[in-house]
Amino acid sequence: VQLQASGGGLVQAGGSLRLSCAASGCTFSTYDMGWFRQAPGKEHEFVAAIRWNSGSTNYADSVKGRFTISKDNAKNTGYLQMNTLRPEDTAVYYCAATPGAYGSRRVDFDYWGQGTQVTVSS
Repeated sequence: VQLQASGGGLVQAGGSLRLSCAASGCTFSTYDMGWFRQAPGKEHEFVAAIRWNSGSTNYADSVKGRFTISKDNAKNTGYLQMNTLRPEDTAVYYCAATPGAYGSRRVDFDYWGQGTQVTVSS
């Protein structure tokens, strides 16, 4: 299973970005997907996750109402739409997937993509 994250960049506070996570080597439609982030000097932080079957979602309190996670199974791609970005959202963002039940911990996911940098200027 390979995951390729993309879509990061530099944006002003209040702006938007959409991250993509392209999957290969698996039946992505049956995988739960998540996004994590790591800011400089900090631990990995759970951002959001989505269940493959029900489509139910889970968000960190810090992004609830601003970020939206989704999956397009036909395209084998997951997304993280990020609106009203804040400087504290600056981090490297990672997508992850698992054929099992997702959680909010890194160990709950089996496969990881490389990170994509998101920088929000004030």
